[in-house]
Amino acid sequence: MPETPAAHEAITADVVAHLANLARIALTPEEIQTLTGELGVIIDSVAKVSEVATPDVIATSHPIRLVNVFRPDVAGPTLTTEQALAGAPEHDGSRFKVSAILGEEQ
Repeated sequence: MPETPAAHEAITADVVAHLANLARIALTPEEIQTLTGELGVIIDSVAKVSEVATPDVIATSHPIRLVNVFRPDVAGPTLTTEQALAGAPEHDGSRFKVSAILGEEQ
């Protein structure tokens, strides 16, 4: 059986130039050569992953299963009104008092 060429061999400088033209991207000859090598490496990497990606392997978006950790929503001890207002610079006895800002009057 004849040996098939590596996937990256399908990416030539002519192919990269053609794709750049279709995408309306102006590339210099140096950029075309660089991209030819980089695209070849990418295609080879995808081919390697495709070799091991079989139907019995479940696709994942993250290598570690992510799970939200929730605690029970139970009311706990809260501050009294007096305790909450104790450190406030101004209050009217039952709520915080805040000065108007930016010249706005309420």
